[in-house]
Amino acid sequence: MKTPDVSAPEVQTGERDFRALMSLFPTGVAVVGAMDDAGRPWGMTCSSLCSVCLEPPTLLVCLRTRSPTLNALLDSGTFTLNLLHDSARDVAELFASGAPDRFERTPWHLPEAAGGPHLADAAHAVGDCEVESSRQVGDHTVVFARVLRVRVAGSGAAPLMYGMRRYGTWPP
Repeated sequence: MKTPDVSAPEVQTGERDFRALMSLFPTGVAVVGAMDDAGRPWGMTCSSLCSVCLEPPTLLVCLRTRSPTLNALLDSGTFTLNLLHDSARDVAELFASGAPDRFERTPWHLPEAAGGPHLADAAHAVGDCEVESSRQVGDHTVVFARVLRVRVAGSGAAPLMYGMRRYGTWPP
């Protein structure tokens, strides 16, 4: 037997309502990094990512379309996904701030064949990725990428989480 719908009437969703909805979906925090043609690193905090499939290992990230990080990523065809650990909140905030000197304020390196800058001190796992395709949706671009290499730190650090407009950590 079908139950009657007693929910509130449907209303057009605005940006504020959508932000409120998505804030209730906790997620991990990452820094997406890429190198531009001049060898300069670019990066930004990203919580809009997910796995797509295992064969081939593919994920997607969503980045602001007017972001210089996205431009470097699309121009180079590669990037690095740095999954941040629970002690890296300052790094997440730095890379979300848009500060032009962010790579001068946090340690990073570029291993041979890396897709972009590795934030070894802040990341509990790093994936080097190759862009497969991209598609603009509104003010963001969805980037599909194949994961080529993965490095997992042996520290056992918990992942940094973000939800309800605040940072947290995975419970013990």
